[in-house]
Amino acid sequence: MVDNNEFPTTGFVRLAQILAPAGPIPVSKSTWWQGVKENRFPQPQKLGPRTTVWKVEEIRALFEGHADG
Repeated sequence: MVDNNEFPTTGFVRLAQILAPAGPIPVSKSTWWQGVKENRFPQPQKLGPRTTVWKVEEIRALFEGHADG
């Protein structure tokens, strides 16, 4: 698991920063996108046609165990 000090505290992160081995969430891309579709994981925001990001606060809530829902 990623040390909380290594993960940003505010802003946005891309998928490669979220999923293991670089990120704190140990699931595959296909599992992640299925979870997004089923609202088990936070919804992304589009910054451009090829740029998808997530709010750091929502990802932190997910891996720190206090996500709403």
